[in-house]
Amino acid sequence: MSEVSFFEAVGGEPTFRRLVDKFYEGVATDPLLRPMYPEEDLGPAAERLTLFLMQYWGGPNTYSAGRGHPRLRMRHAPFTVGPAERDAWLLHMRVAVDSLGLPEPQHTMLWDYLERAAYFMVNTMEAHPGGPAVR
Repeated sequence: MSEVSFFEAVGGEPTFRRLVDKFYEGVATDPLLRPMYPEEDLGPAAERLTLFLMQYWGGPNTYSAGRGHPRLRMRHAPFTVGPAERDAWLLHMRVAVDSLGLPEPQHTMLWDYLERAAYFMVNTMEAHPGGPAVR
């Protein structure tokens, strides 16, 4: 008997698409985070995050097949990510995770990973009152 992946246990691709769509609803109007997305349309960023999360949690490896190794810190290095950016990201992601209505322990597992990832992405402790600055 095979073990069910987290991806399958939470409902597969539709669940991750709902998560990311809800997250980007918040990002779209966030004055601190929106400038970090140079594309006019947030669609490409949303698709990348969806594919990454699906792969991470046991879904198809479409992300790596198209983009190679995730290298999260390297891909985000051009952007200043300080405590304010991290906290704004976590605020929108919390709303998105809570909107899924996942049962425990899936809710906690997903949130714990996303919270650790947000802290991992911080690359400066400086405050940026004018928003994120591209290095």
